[in-house]
Amino acid sequence: MTFPYRFCPRCGALLDPPEKGAHRQRCLACGATYYNNAKPCAGALVVRDGKVMLVRRGIEPYKGWWDIPGGFLAPGEHPAEGAIREVREETGLRVRPVALHAIEVDTYGEEGNEYTLNVYYLAEVVEGEAEPRSDAVEIGWFGPDELPENIAFAHARRVLEAWAEKEANKPEASA
Repeated sequence: MTFPYRFCPRCGALLDPPEKGAHRQRCLACGATYYNNAKPCAGALVVRDGKVMLVRRGIEPYKGWWDIPGGFLAPGEHPAEGAIREVREETGLRVRPVALHAIEVDTYGEEGNEYTLNVYYLAEVVEGEAEPRSDAVEIGWFGPDELPENIAFAHARRVLEAWAEKEANKPEASA
């Protein structure tokens, strides 16, 4: 496990070398403890007419790959509010979360040493027209059997596959 700091962010002194398998470090000078915790993230599977909305990433990592609208939470932000904000920033849509869909752990960044805790909601559109904004360069709608191959992040692939499986197992509407 790689730690993001060698020096204490509080006093600048050297942090102790973490023991194998440890998830925290202590400052040798001031005694502060730093944890290598997962960073909280949230997103939403916006579903319309049996299709899920994905955004094509305009930034690294995974620039050009499809992703679920979402991102890192602000300090003190509830995951549902973060999902609403992220969808609005990336697509212009106002959405309402209707159900918790999945919680997944993954890594972020080129070195894969930043851990993320990803909370996803199923959401419905309240208002607006989808258009790429912020770090999204394209928007696409995909059915359960139409998911693209190039999905950014392993956890997003698992989340979308779980959604597709639920959709495939839904009972047909009666005539």
